Amino acid sequence: MVIDMNDAKLVTLEQLRGFLAGAADLALTPTADPTARYAFIKKVLKRFQYRRQGKAHRGLIRRYLQRVTGYSRPQLTRLIAQYLHTGRLVQRYRASKTSYRRKFTAEDILLLAQIDSLHDTLSGPATRVLLQRAFHRFGEARFARLATISVAHLYNLRAKPLYQKHRRHYTKTQTRPSSIGIRRAPAPEGRPGFIRIDTVHQGDLDGDKGLYHINAVDIVTQWELVACCERISEAYLLPVIDQLLAGFPFDVLGFHSDGGSEYVNHDVAKLLEKLRVEFTRSRPRHTNDNALVESKNGSVIRKQFGYAHIAQHFAADLNAFCRDFLNPYVNFHRPCHFATEEIDAKGKIRKRYPHDLIMTPFDKLKRLPPALVTLRPGITLASLEQQARQVTDNQAAKALTDARSKLFRSIHRRSKAAA
Repeated sequence: MVIDMNDAKLVTLEQLRGFLAGAADLALTPTADPTARYAFIKKVLKRFQYRRQGKAHRGLIRRYLQRVTGYSRPQLTRLIAQYLHTGRLVQRYRASKTSYRRKFTAEDILLLAQIDSLHDTLSGPATRVLLQRAFHRFGEARFARLATISVAHLYNLRAKPLYQKHRRHYTKTQTRPSSIGIRRAPAPEGRPGFIRIDTVHQGDLDGDKGLYHINAVDIVTQWELVACCERISEAYLLPVIDQLLAGFPFDVLGFHSDGGSEYVNHDVAKLLEKLRVEFTRSRPRHTNDNALVESKNGSVIRKQFGYAHIAQHFAADLNAFCRDFLNPYVNFHRPCHFATEEIDAKGKIRKRYPHDLIMTPFDKLKRLPPALVTLRPGITLASLEQQARQVTDNQAAKALTDARSKLFRSIHRRSKAAA
């Protein structure tokens, strides 16, 4: 169907409405000649006295013109506005006849690929200097055009299919800065509740990943909680983090991790925001930002579990062992070194570890001023003292050793039976 159809019998708005209802399933193909379409639009607008119509009737006329001419709504709006303003419709644009001759040929692209292959794909500015030196200093005429190339267009040539066919360069994945967490060291100011957290992987075996230990240590008291999970994913890790945060006897005020994606993600950030816990993470080139928990990884977790592979499905057994034996032992019966800071004559801060500051995390907690300690509801120093005095240090260590031996015998037996 062409644009010059005989629509002279469509003289009322009701007839237009009927036409639109009946032509809903028709495939109309307007002519490609814009002059004919413009003349048709002007004729329809004049016939139905578009200037005098109200909003609803104007919309009906617009829908009719849009259906018959094939113009989009914005284009039709511009044409009607031109008619209302000038009383006529003319084509205001013309097809561009400009053609551009390619400056850099296929030979230039292949030459660029050859240069990149020889020099292992240097940066754009460095490659441009090489091209200029080849032509201006060493007189190689084949580089005459490439010597004038800009750095931006050099990268355009590298993206051409011809270049990619002869020279493909792979780069490592570029890291992107993350806005999650604040890059700075925690500032507890003597208050307990600012924890540092890290992940320890329990070995691989024939391509099978082992389980993961999650180690959380308070900065001020060195109160430490260890838990295990099967995998580092939202379904496994978030419940363990929630369990650890709820396991400290005092309110958790800060959460500090390294830059690992298991912690620096929106799921963990959302959990910490819900608990109103400050989220900080380690800074580049500041190895001490997470040094406390790193040292505990070696002195506690590796001493207890070693480096051998432990299958992921044993995570629940190790989690129970940590909850019932390891965590009570390290917090109530295992002494830790606490440092004092001194400034020497050169202004350097030096840490000393005097004998009278070697104590358990619970003893350190008791020494803190009461104004700095906010214990969780239902927990008192008296109840913690009662838990600490249930067994002696040696009895707790023996119970820990026996439980660990029993756990590893069970893991070895079940692993051997499964094999």
